[in-house]
Amino acid sequence: MPTYEYKCEKCLFQFEVRRGFSDNGATFCPSCGSEAHRLFSPVPIIFKGPGFYVTDSRKDHERPWSEDKADKLPSGEKEK
Repeated sequence: MPTYEYKCEKCLFQFEVRRGFSDNGATFCPSCGSEAHRLFSPVPIIFKGPGFYVTDSRKDHERPWSEDKADKLPSGEKEK
């Protein structure tokens, strides 16, 4: 069951409640008993592994471009 963060509208008390996805209805403050509203916060994103940096896609970045281009030309053709 997910945990949600709530804030009381009357006393401004912040608290967490574990609720199921199918649970409906209002949530009340455990401190004063008035209705509370749900707070939304950004989800942290962690980038791990290859593919997130510019240098990850350059496998042969140490070789000069002219040598790389010459290797890919069909045999018998010369670079102009």
